[in-house]
Amino acid sequence: MNRGRLIAFEGLDGCGKSTQIARLAESLQKAGHDPLVTREPTHGEYGRRIRAMAHDGAPPVAPEEELRWFVEDRREHVGGSIAPALAAGRPVLTDRYFLSTVAYQGARGLDAMRILAQSEAEFPIPDLVLLLELDVETALARVHTRGARVEGAFEARDRLERVARIFASIERPYLARIDAGGNPEAVEVAIAERVRERLNLP
Repeated sequence: MNRGRLIAFEGLDGCGKSTQIARLAESLQKAGHDPLVTREPTHGEYGRRIRAMAHDGAPPVAPEEELRWFVEDRREHVGGSIAPALAAGRPVLTDRYFLSTVAYQGARGLDAMRILAQSEAEFPIPDLVLLLELDVETALARVHTRGARVEGAFEARDRLERVARIFASIERPYLARIDAGGNPEAVEVAIAERVRERLNLP
């Protein structure tokens, strides 16, 4: 059985990751695939800690401890969900993966390129990362428009500007940049083109 393909969606909140993952999953299903749709942080032990910090106004932890939570959460995620699905030949679509850790924890002052190197050494390298690029002002406006609460731990404007700069600095052969400023249909078409070009899917 062929190994499945790992596709990660990255970008600022408000860039449309959830919408586009759902559309790609539907397209893959129509083509006869059985995609696993998943996300980080997970609902595991460490993922719950991260979500509590983000949503409940819990005091932020030290950057090194925050990084440890994300890494431990990813270890559980890969071992329990991603790796088995890939081994079974299923496409995996994940809403955030290690490039989010590179950008967000890098924005807290940690060494972003070191996090990237360590992540690539430990975790499955994505077959494709779709980085949905959107300016910070528009991303925050979209979050407000949809009625979601801005997560103070991760979505302060100055921090998001640093996150966006780190995302912009990353160059990897598995990374495809998508302009997320257009309407959802245009973004969907751009994503479909990249998936066909890079992975011959669906």
